[in-house]
Amino acid sequence: MDNSLKRRRIARRARIFRVRKKIRGTADKPRLTVSKTNAHIYAQLIDDQKGVTLAGFSTQSSKETQLNRRSKESARHIGAKIAEAAKKLNVAEVIFDRGRYKFHGVIAELANSAREAGLQF
Repeated sequence: MDNSLKRRRIARRARIFRVRKKIRGTADKPRLTVSKTNAHIYAQLIDDQKGVTLAGFSTQSSKETQLNRRSKESARHIGAKIAEAAKKLNVAEVIFDRGRYKFHGVIAELANSAREAGLQF
């Protein structure tokens, strides 16, 4: 049992680094990173040159009760909020970082919502 958990953790890290080794965010074009747990969705705009998080939203920061859990509806809400924050920072283009997750389900909904709100990637 121990060995299978160790292999799973190593495989997850490999997937993360395989995606992220080609991605670098700047102040002009930050990295939009998305992560999820069983209960929540998180999105951040990151400037990798300075090592600074420019903006971040999650379902935990939502005050509305129907949007404070992981769902496609809340992913659309988070995508719109992160695009709004990017516009306030005068950012029109981002680099999308899906991490170890497939571009499917709540990740795709968040990305499509951010695109509809005006972000380009």
